[in-house]
Amino acid sequence: MTTPHEPSLHHVVFAVAPHRHAAVAQMFSDLGFVFEPLQLAELGLDIHLDWNRGIELISPIPGSTGEVAVSVTEFLERHGDGVFTVVIGVPEASGADAVAERYGATTRFRQRMEGEGTYLDENDVSILGLPLTFLATNIP
Repeated sequence: MTTPHEPSLHHVVFAVAPHRHAAVAQMFSDLGFVFEPLQLAELGLDIHLDWNRGIELISPIPGSTGEVAVSVTEFLERHGDGVFTVVIGVPEASGADAVAERYGATTRFRQRMEGEGTYLDENDVSILGLPLTFLATNIP
């Protein structure tokens, strides 16, 4: 999925306890989702991502002290497995950030990566009590 010219639903991120991650990934695979497994040690996350069908599973790597891993661990302790964030594709991150600021959003995580002709700008926020992530990217 590439960044739309208008905002759109990009994908849903489910936080899953590490000991259930494989079973949840298998259940979605049995439904027809096709995952790319990733481990992002710098974030402290095990990830299964189906970019084309809009599902991402995340679990903290046990013992990780990465900022995102800590946030996911706290979420799991408070809520159990569930929707961690809904990712909204936006044409430009700065425009979405301005809207979020107007509504008093709290940033939970921010990352920007670019290279080899691609970019990804992501801002994970809590806005009006909703867990949202604004994503501007040209990654297909």
